[in-house]
Amino acid sequence: MVLAAGDISWPGVTSALPILIGLFAYAALYLAGVRRLRGTSRAVPGWRIACFAAGLVLLLAALASPLAGAADELFWAHMLEHLMIGDLAALLFVLGLTGPLMAPVLRLPGMGALRVLVHPVVAFALWAVNLYAWHLRALHEGAVSNEDVHALQHVLFLALGMNMWMALLGPLPKPDWFGNAARLIYIIAVRLTAAVLGNVFVFGGGAIYDVYAPGEAAWDISPAADQVAAGAIMMVEGSLVTLGLFCWLFLRAARQTDERQDLLEFAQARGVELSEKRAGRAVAAGRGEELRERIGASYRSGT
Repeated sequence: MVLAAGDISWPGVTSALPILIGLFAYAALYLAGVRRLRGTSRAVPGWRIACFAAGLVLLLAALASPLAGAADELFWAHMLEHLMIGDLAALLFVLGLTGPLMAPVLRLPGMGALRVLVHPVVAFALWAVNLYAWHLRALHEGAVSNEDVHALQHVLFLALGMNMWMALLGPLPKPDWFGNAARLIYIIAVRLTAAVLGNVFVFGGGAIYDVYAPGEAAWDISPAADQVAAGAIMMVEGSLVTLGLFCWLFLRAARQTDERQDLLEFAQARGVELSEKRAGRAVAAGRGEELRERIGASYRSGT
């Protein structure tokens, strides 16, 4: 089915229904968690709730708008849809999470495996394999032609995208070696992996996928131009996200340096022994304030 001018229906909604149902269930659980923590010291910050809401809006725009129909007809639209689902919405959902919010889920049986999945090496490998596998010709064209396969593709892009961002930005504990330098390498590895694929689409020559031919003819765009546009969208989006992550990492490193120095001076002023290594480890784990309270309690008990 090719969209015509003024057409207000889009075929992608049918394959998206299971995802949309799951999405609304996830939103209900998230809001229940927010209400549970409201008014406590562990309340979810407003900016995190806003990130979650923005992720919902982005997913709805990708799955239940005319873009979903255009994605079955044009490669560049399909690429934009997937970036909105597996990169941007996934990132926003992770930014919406906190440790206390996830605590009830982590206590469920079998959820210990989640800690393995969000290990940076495992998360990156799963995301990269999934990304490249779905751009193999047989799988990619199968997803465009079959709604069930397309739904599975969307679920995996979202789930493994969230897992990839969780390893970098999520509230779960990180390996001791995963400091700011390792995070920088992680960001670069993620972006280079996507950039290589984007370059293949921009500079690879002839069109890789034939499945878009009817839609490209209807929209009066050549297969080569469609593919170049898809690759360019992928590279531009990746560059913008990478720039934002670099800024985040720089600000994080600066904040951690200041917080670590404040802790050392706080401990020294109270005669409490505190090594730079312990202070740095606490700050990196987001437990600087907890360590400060312990230092204060130790000082008070000693007097």
